[in-house]
Formats: sequence, C-alpha cells, structure tokens
Amino acid sequence: MNYYVKSFSELSTKEFYEITKLRIAVFVVEQTCPYQEIDAYDEQAVHTWIQEGQTIIGYTRIIDQDTTVTFGRVIIHPNYRGKKLGHQLLEKTLAVIKTQMSGKPIIISAQAHLTDFYGLYGFVPISDIYLEDNIPHIRMRKEKQ
Repeated sequence: MNYYVKSFSELSTKEFYEITKLRIAVFVVEQTCPYQEIDAYDEQAVHTWIQEGQTIIGYTRIIDQDTTVTFGRVIIHPNYRGKKLGHQLLEKTLAVIKTQMSGKPIIISAQAHLTDFYGLYGFVPISDIYLEDNIPHIRMRKEKQ
C-alpha cells in the first residue's frame, strides 16, 4: 500500500477521477444522499489517499481555514472495511496536518456514530448532534498539534 499527498493542481486527471468515483459511490449512492459531492473546496484542499495497486482504498481531504484546519470526505473503500485502515488513514492525515499546518486547532464535522473513533485521537465534541444531508453529525475539535 502506498500513501499519497497532493494539492489539487498536482492531481492527475485519472487520480481525481478515481477519488471522485469512490466519494460518489459511498457518500451519494451508498448513503443515499444526493448533494453536490464535488465542490469549491476540492481546489484548495490537500488530498490524501491510500492506494493498493490501482485501487484507492482510503481517502481524506484537508482544508486550511487560516486560523483552523478541517478535514473531511474520510472514506474507506467498501471492499476494505473492517481491516482497521481507518486508523491508519486518520493517523497519516493528522501527520500531514502536523507537518504542513501545525499550530492550528482541527475542527471537523463528523458523522455522529464515529464520535468514539475520533475521540481516540483527541477530538472532543463541541456541538450537539445535528443533521447534515439527513445524516446525524457532530462538530469535534482537537487542539493544536
């Protein structure tokens, strides 16, 4: 497995195609959530992913928001779930943030059922549960790296 970190301008057309194909398959189709999956944040994000052969098996995008950092679109390919790859992906994502955007708190909008998962990495809830695209979410914060 290889891990990649690229800005939008560094992505090849094929890489962006494979990333968005996976994001749409899970976030739009699997979660039956019709919304604008590709958005303006893609152009400013740092895209990170784990790849095995030609298959993207895990992905995140990181966005520097000046005084804070966020990441999202956290995804593990359906065929690779249950193998603890989410932990590996999150650890690598946090390492990129520490290297490229250190000193800023991280604020995320997490699916509510993942509160304990993110809690293992120092994230604490900072909001009540709310619906985002009809899926329960919660804002979480991790202090400066």
